[in-house]
Amino acid sequence: MIDTNPFAVLSDTVSPDLMQIFVALMVVLVGAGTIVDLLHKKSARYFFESARRNRGDRVLDTGEKAALAAKTVVVDWLAAGEFCNARRRLAHLLTMYGFLAYAVSTVVMVFGYPASDVETPALWPWLWHIGAVMICVGGYWFWFFIRVDVSAEGHSPFRVVRADLFILSLLANATLALVWSYLQASGSDWSNVGLGLYVLSALALFGSVPWSKFSHMFYKPAAAYQKRVEDANGSRANLPAPADAASTLGSARTPPSHY
Repeated sequence: MIDTNPFAVLSDTVSPDLMQIFVALMVVLVGAGTIVDLLHKKSARYFFESARRNRGDRVLDTGEKAALAAKTVVVDWLAAGEFCNARRRLAHLLTMYGFLAYAVSTVVMVFGYPASDVETPALWPWLWHIGAVMICVGGYWFWFFIRVDVSAEGHSPFRVVRADLFILSLLANATLALVWSYLQASGSDWSNVGLGLYVLSALALFGSVPWSKFSHMFYKPAAAYQKRVEDANGSRANLPAPADAASTLGSARTPPSHY
């Protein structure tokens, strides 16, 4: 199972061209959804206006900006430096790198090795399955044990709000990918059902970008970079001082509800 390209096996009954069109459509949905989200929330406008207003006391040269961009990529994106809590960072990294391995290997197998008569290097099916497992480990760990409203506020882990759309659709897609792969490899009569649910979960994941947090993965690095630029040019030093700990975090009678 783990070393078999499920899309190549599927090509015996579904045209590789149809699979490629579907994957391309998912990419288009992500791009279009991200643009709609940026326009609706005016995030891009905010970044540009913030950069124009917060020029600071010194002008950064190209080398400094490049160094800040590299630091943003390494610390804030690749190492998830925004998370102070070690468990949240680990869960995020498992999910993020799992999704990258899962998405890249999907594209490679669907476009590079789409037919059963073309041998797929074992690396790609392994990455696809391991990536899906990493998503499940990181995602379910976060959902049941790390979420603030569950771990700190005592809410039920089955309480769902719209902000949960991204993580739930991602978990559904990764879980159903593994289920479909297993059913297909075992020759089960339920494999077509698993495939149908897998396709529906992909549509939910990539088609809900304007209403979920999917697009955050694109513009959060931009926000982190802008923050580093403002720290470097001194503009953040001109911001008002933070409120005292009692008013920010809650008094002894009213403990903080988030961390």
